[in-house]
Amino acid sequence: MKNILKYKLIGALSLLLITLFSCVKDEELVQVDPNLDTEASFWKTDEDFLKGTNAIYGSMHIDGTYMRSTPLLLDLKSDGARSNSPWPAMANVGRFNTSLADDAIYGWAYRDFYQGVFRANQVFDYIEGIDFEDSGLRNRIKGQAHFLRGLYFFHLVNFFKNVPLPLDNSSLVHEQKTEAEGWAQIKADFEAAADLLPVSYNNVSGLDAGDVGRATKGAALAYLGKAYLYTQDFPNARDTFKKVIDLQVYSLVPNYRDNFTVDNENNSESIFEVQFSRDAGGVDLSWGSNPTAGWGQTSARAITYGPRAFGFTDVQPTFALYNDFLIEKTVNDEVDPRLDATMFYNKPGGMMLYGQDFATVYGSNANDLNDLFCRKYQNSDGGQPDEFDWRSGINERIMRYADVLLMYAEALNETGATDQAYAYIQEVRNRVNLPNLAVTKPSMSQQEMRDQIAHERFLEFALEGHRFNDIRRWGWLEDPTRLDWLKSRDPEFETYSVGREYFPIPQTEIDNNPLVNDQNGGY
Repeated sequence: MKNILKYKLIGALSLLLITLFSCVKDEELVQVDPNLDTEASFWKTDEDFLKGTNAIYGSMHIDGTYMRSTPLLLDLKSDGARSNSPWPAMANVGRFNTSLADDAIYGWAYRDFYQGVFRANQVFDYIEGIDFEDSGLRNRIKGQAHFLRGLYFFHLVNFFKNVPLPLDNSSLVHEQKTEAEGWAQIKADFEAAADLLPVSYNNVSGLDAGDVGRATKGAALAYLGKAYLYTQDFPNARDTFKKVIDLQVYSLVPNYRDNFTVDNENNSESIFEVQFSRDAGGVDLSWGSNPTAGWGQTSARAITYGPRAFGFTDVQPTFALYNDFLIEKTVNDEVDPRLDATMFYNKPGGMMLYGQDFATVYGSNANDLNDLFCRKYQNSDGGQPDEFDWRSGINERIMRYADVLLMYAEALNETGATDQAYAYIQEVRNRVNLPNLAVTKPSMSQQEMRDQIAHERFLEFALEGHRFNDIRRWGWLEDPTRLDWLKSRDPEFETYSVGREYFPIPQTEIDNNPLVNDQNGGY
């Protein structure tokens, strides 16, 4: 009897539920949790937009961008870096043998830079309808959104060439654009940012007053000049870099190594850097997807590039880089001090790493003893025993004043002012006590100056993600003589083929976006 009643009761309840749901409209079933913000309800106050802007910066702290993948994607194709990583997706980057079947690393960069673009577009989608208490803050928020979107597009175009350029979030799919359209949008974003951003946040009022690490007018102008340079618009590049110099807020730090350690971050030479910290957030690694409260704000660059026994040694300097540091001595007949700041090696007289002597650590292994390991961005001065906790707090300096000086010199040379270029190159050389170039190599031709600037940039920015972009924009890959020279310096260039200077558009993007169907050549 009890079972019969039970089944009758279940049947009655089922009928009641069917009756109720048959009267409910689909849209009535979608209920918003009153305890959670939605996109539509979030954007209301000055503070909301500041938080939303902070989230755009957050896209630089995940695996596909500057937490790990982007530095090695930038470095490994150059003649200054090599990889013997056991992970094929990583080792194949520098061998120009990236696989369509495995989009690890490069696919993460594609995904995560578009996350940043999406977050920037959220600001643009909602800011026009909001009255700000602080109109100055409104301009600064828009300026930062333009700068960061421009920066993310800058990387996407340099990595993948022809990519979608979404300027709002009205659709989940966006049309693939040409490389020229990409550069036009990058310039437009940086131009808008330069008009809206302050030189510094020290003299502003509002919720962001005194903040360090936010994008500035100088950062926007520096990247705008770089976009002009990359598209061979040398007059505009020259004039834009001069604006950065004329701000008179940047100068080279006396100690070159201060640009790559946790000490002296956000210094006078730093125009823009990605902010990392061991003291912010939790201790979990930010691999991607939705953030959690446990995510840290640290970088995995140090362990990825770390010397043998102290890190994974997935990236190492080339011997071509080592040898180029020995070409020219300082005025005191010493080796260029940037060599020791850039790499660890079996230095005569000894070299310390992580509180230990190089020759002692590697003395039992001839291969390691005679090898080269990265030092830039390593926590190797004795404060940490190794990098195996994956949690480096060293900021990534992605735009330094030294870069502006050398790019300005290049733009001067390309616009016929070769004699004027000397002074700006020498400013960089003086820091490391190199001889006066105007004395040692006077009256260089335009081509001789091009070659000199290439040499200067190679040494000054080794392992900083600039070299391969320089090689590509200078046309060296299309020049058989230059390409043979690169092969002689770095055997990884032996497997280069036309089109492989870019990464492929991830196959998942082509499969899921009907508006993207033009794969890069060579794949």
